[in-house]
This record gives sequence, structure tokens and C-alpha cells, in this order.
Amino acid sequence: MTIKQISFAVFLFVFSGLFAFTVFRLVSFFKLTKESYPINRIGERLNILLLVAFGQSKILRRPAIGLMHALVYWGFLVITIGSTEMVLDGLFGSERIFGFLGPIYTFIVASGDLFAAFIIFACFAFLFRRHIMKVKRFSGTEMTAKSSADATIALSMIIILMISLLGMNAGYLAVHGPDPVGYYPVAKYLTSMIAPENAHFVHETNWWVHIVTIFVFMNILPYSKHFHIFMSMPNVFLTDLKPMTQLDNMKSVTKEVKLMMSEWTPSEAPDNASETPAEESAPPERFGVKDVEDLTWKNYMDSLTCTECGRCTSVCPANITGKLLSPRKIFVDVRKRMNDKGPGLAKDNAYTDGKALVGDYITTEELWACTTCNACVQECPVNIDHVSLIVNMRRNLVMEESNAPTELIQMFTNIENNGSPWQFSPDDRMKWATNIAKNS
Repeated sequence: MTIKQISFAVFLFVFSGLFAFTVFRLVSFFKLTKESYPINRIGERLNILLLVAFGQSKILRRPAIGLMHALVYWGFLVITIGSTEMVLDGLFGSERIFGFLGPIYTFIVASGDLFAAFIIFACFAFLFRRHIMKVKRFSGTEMTAKSSADATIALSMIIILMISLLGMNAGYLAVHGPDPVGYYPVAKYLTSMIAPENAHFVHETNWWVHIVTIFVFMNILPYSKHFHIFMSMPNVFLTDLKPMTQLDNMKSVTKEVKLMMSEWTPSEAPDNASETPAEESAPPERFGVKDVEDLTWKNYMDSLTCTECGRCTSVCPANITGKLLSPRKIFVDVRKRMNDKGPGLAKDNAYTDGKALVGDYITTEELWACTTCNACVQECPVNIDHVSLIVNMRRNLVMEESNAPTELIQMFTNIENNGSPWQFSPDDRMKWATNIAKNS
């Protein structure tokens, strides 16, 4: 083995180990969450994956900036093939190991070369929009200085990746002259800048800069909003396939209703019970969502997938009219709360820090501002479901804390006393019809 192979093998082992540690940490957080819907209808899910994730259909609703983002995404998919080749070359001491693919390889590397040049331009455009144009949807109480720094660092590292890729390709062409493997439509114009005696150095330097940046970037991503680079496709594939406006019933409430309506029968009881379910002796489950341990795995996955792009907030009618609700903030807070409480819960499921997701991170005013119109869900480019989580947090407020706007409390009281939302006796319910009959 060469020194380069040994050095790269050690580097790969260390940085892959760091990434594995992060993955295991996130898995331990997922174990704290509750079950969600079953993963079925695979064909339908694959269709959504192709349309929304690979096809970037939601991103392209905003044609100009959407097309730029889509091209960056498609470029990364192509360049990832080249990154895989670099890992294999580093381990086996080969050069352009996928070259045996012939015309297919030529198409891949030529596309990657063109995409690299475009991605550099696009990233500078994104930085300009963020820091010079100051696009409104990039601001908000949840958009801290760290969030802005995350975006700047990520875009800067992507620029470094693309420059080093073009530099590596130019160095490769300068070393191999007229007989390279593949075609490099952009890098070929850069070879004139490289002296023949420096060609190998330029290639190797850019090779190391590119591969080191990839693995450093990979380990930074899980701690930033750009983790959606890994999470977006799984999250889109695992989209809840129920109608967007359908709200799920709570199983615990459904069970109690069935018990009261005598729909549960002794024949459904386990062997050691006669007239009551075995679960009756267990402590009651929490109604709705109060803290992160009440979330479903999909709620937490949504929070890790959130790109903080602000498309949800920009179309939210509550936010547009000046109310506190920002759908983006809901999932930023979920992610932050899990990072704060998750490590303690992973060690002790009874751990508490005296705080809660609802109340300390997300205010009741934000939750009650939601109209459940699902505009945020419709607009989200990675199919995050904001509304179901907001509704479940409101369920907890109502059912465990009796915390609701005055108008709702009055309606609940009327339903309990009169069987309808209105403050009239059931005996008077048909008076309107009697009056109409008399007048006619």
C-alpha cells in the first residue's frame, strides 16, 4: 500500500466513525418517540419520491430560484457518483476506477464538470439573496445568528467542493494530456493555467481538499439545518398518505368512547381479565403532545428534515396577518428541544429538566393561531406535516390543562350541556321551524 492509501484509510475510518457516532445518537432519540402510521402502499410512496424528491416538483413552483435549486440538487446526485469513485480510488490506489463504463462514464464526468461550474454560480447567488437582498422569508424569531451562519458555512463549503473538483479535473487533464478517461468541458479550459511540472501537485492537492471537505461537511450536517441533504428523500418516501386535511383520532380517546358505548366486550379481554382490558391497570397515556417523548417518529423526522427555507411560513395566513405562528419555528423548536432533553431521556426515561416543548419553547398563542388550512403542508418541499403536530399539541392543552381560548371553552360547555355548540336548550332546537311554518 502507498502512503496515500494508508493515510486515506485512516482518515476514512476516523471520519466515518464520527459520523456513525452521530447516527447512533440520533437513533437513540428516535427510540424515545412513539409509533406512527404503518409503512404501506410502497408503489404510491415511490411515485411521490420520484415526483417530489427527485423531480423537485414543489421547489419548481417558484420557477427562477426553484430551477436553480433543482439544478444544484440534480448536480449533487451526479457528483456523488464521482465522490464514490474517489473513495474507491483512495482505498485501492487506482485512478478513475469507473472508467470501464466507457460512454456512460464520459457522460457522468462531463455532466459533473458542467454542474460544478453552475453550482459555484448558484451558491454565490444564494449568498447574495441571503446577505445582500435579505429575502424576507429568511428572517424570523427562529432564524438565529447560528442559523444564518449555518447557511453561509454550508454554501461556502459547497463552493470549495466544486472549485476543488474542477481543479482536480484540470490537474488530471494536465497530467494525462490528450488521452484522459472521460470528457471535461469546463476543466479543459483551466489546464492552460497549470504548469506541466505542477500538474501532479495540483491534482493531488485538489483531490485531498475535495475528499476532506466532503467528510468534514458530512459530519457537520447532522448538527445543522442542512441535514435535509440526507433526510429529505427518506422523509418524502415516508409521507403520510392520508388526505391532507384528515385529522387522526386519538387511540386512547377512541378506546374510552368505545368503553362508554359498550362496544368493548368481555370476549376481547386477555386470559387474565374478565370484564376490563389489561391496559386499565396501566398508567393513562398522555393526551396529545406536551414534550418530545410524546412525539411520533415522523414528527421528529420532520424536524430533522426541515430546511428552514421559510416557504411554509411565507404562505401561512396566520403569519401573514401578523400573528405569532410560524410553522417553520414549530419544527425548529422540536429539534432544539430534543437536543436539549434527548440526551437525558436516553439515559433515564424519567428524566426531566422542568421544562416542556409546549409552554417553554412553543407558546399557546402560536398554537391557537393555526387555522389548520394546511397551506404550510402543501408548500413544504420535503412533505413535512406541520398541522397534525400543532393539533396534537392543542389536544394536550385542552384535554389535560383545560387551556383554550374563551370562545372554545364556551363551545365545549355548550356541547356538554346542550348537545350542540349553541347556548340553547335542546327543547328549543326546532322553534325556528315552528316559526317558519306559522309565517308560511
